[in-house]
Amino acid sequence: MKRSLLVVGVVAAIIAAWSVERVHGQNEMKKVVYVSSAEANYTTSHKGVSMAKIWGDADKGANASFTKFDPGQDNGMHTHTNDVWIVVLKGAYLYKDDAGEKRVAAGDFLRVPGGHKHWSGGDAKRARYSMLNRPGSLI
Repeated sequence: MKRSLLVVGVVAAIIAAWSVERVHGQNEMKKVVYVSSAEANYTTSHKGVSMAKIWGDADKGANASFTKFDPGQDNGMHTHTNDVWIVVLKGAYLYKDDAGEKRVAAGDFLRVPGGHKHWSGGDAKRARYSMLNRPGSLI
């Protein structure tokens, strides 16, 4: 009986925490947000990649950011926990998966489902600037 109560308590705590974060995210999305990609504050997230926050917290959940890759950046094969939405603003985003390769150019959109294994990188000739809208966490 104690074990059942413990399980119910843990599940209730998880649901409560998720609900609070969900409501916070919805409230944040009701605000007008303006960030210029040219004037954004970029910081290095890892070698060859810099990011500038638009809204949200990448370590806690839903967020959006501008991301730059150095020319020729190779991010290797990887996945993300949640969907990644990519709109390229300048340069090109290179993408590969089992279905083939895509060169996502300025003005193009790509959505990568969470858990989908893929390779990504930057065009070798110039830096790639894109807005990444991540409805969930980074990894």
